[in-house]
Amino acid sequence: MQKATMNYKNSVTFFFLIALLILPFMLFPATAAGGVGGLEVYCGSRCRGRCAKAGFRDRCIKYCGVCCRQCKCVPSGTFGNKHQCPCYRDKLSSKGKPKCP
Repeated sequence: MQKATMNYKNSVTFFFLIALLILPFMLFPATAAGGVGGLEVYCGSRCRGRCAKAGFRDRCIKYCGVCCRQCKCVPSGTFGNKHQCPCYRDKLSSKGKPKCP
């Protein structure tokens, strides 16, 4: 009987430790998996680079961020290279002009 009690305590301890390891990933799935939080960091850094030489830098970063969140990519460089991200390239404003810088 004594031996069975020890196994039960070991099992409870084991499952408690496993739960502590898994719980953060269940509570914060987006940041743990590189989802929304990771996408914000990615878009912010890529758009700052893309808009580094823009005349209206704040506006450029704003629209680049919108496009990046929707397309999940930003072309390299400060101009052109839109073939690298077709979704980014094909987005149009309400006036039919390219939306993404």
